[in-house]
Amino acid sequence: QDLATRIRKDCLHMTHIGKSGHIGSMLSAADIMAVLYGGGFVSCDPQNPRDPSRDRFVLSKGHAGAVVYATLAELGFFPKDWMDTYYQDDGKLMGHISHYVPGVEYSTGSLRHGLSVCAGMALAAKEKAQRHKIYCLMSDGDCNEGSTWEAILFAGQHHLENLIAIVDYNRIQALGFSKDIIDLGDFAEKIAKFGWAARTLDGHDYMDLENTFRALPLEPGKPSFLVANTIKGKGVSFLENTVSSHYLHISDQQLHAAYQELGVE
Repeated sequence: QDLATRIRKDCLHMTHIGKSGHIGSMLSAADIMAVLYGGGFVSCDPQNPRDPSRDRFVLSKGHAGAVVYATLAELGFFPKDWMDTYYQDDGKLMGHISHYVPGVEYSTGSLRHGLSVCAGMALAAKEKAQRHKIYCLMSDGDCNEGSTWEAILFAGQHHLENLIAIVDYNRIQALGFSKDIIDLGDFAEKIAKFGWAARTLDGHDYMDLENTFRALPLEPGKPSFLVANTIKGKGVSFLENTVSSHYLHISDQQLHAAYQELGVE
């Protein structure tokens, strides 16, 4: 919980100084990131971020890249003062996540690329008998895209047991609620029909997240698909479950109010 709070504070700080958006998408994923990395489920070494035996993590919803930057900075992958350069000319941290940053595997931002790339990574690892896991954190918006479903079909057919897809299912996209744009229906049940083991969980419940990650793979011989129910803007009341939090630039007053709610001032 402490790590998740620091991640939220860092994301608010970065988007404030960068006068950038996507804070709602970052806050909804903070607990997932805190448990994945803080709980040691993504095996990686800040001192050797390109270790061939490391687990791979790809953020498909790359517009929320600051949530990964914050996590990596808190764990010592790079100096924390890099966060002061977020979204700045000649800064160290680009607005959409970049593989030039230590600990970042792949540059993303346009929806749909992440799972396809991860499926390729997982197949390569399987064919080389390598044991590392491939994690892909997606948005529900990713799941509107045809190439995502192609990757879902591909991974199920090739029994990519080393692949874990996690959907930050906050039910809000850039311009509205997902149910009004493309309704995914009974998501986990739908995914299971494509040869995956699927589970729905609470993306803000640390024990639910931890127990689920510890149980991976969910079924032998199948990729795992986790539908993590979340709240966009989680942790800051005036951002929670709002469409506006997707593009909102955090003002000085809003930053102060958010810090107060998080108990970090």
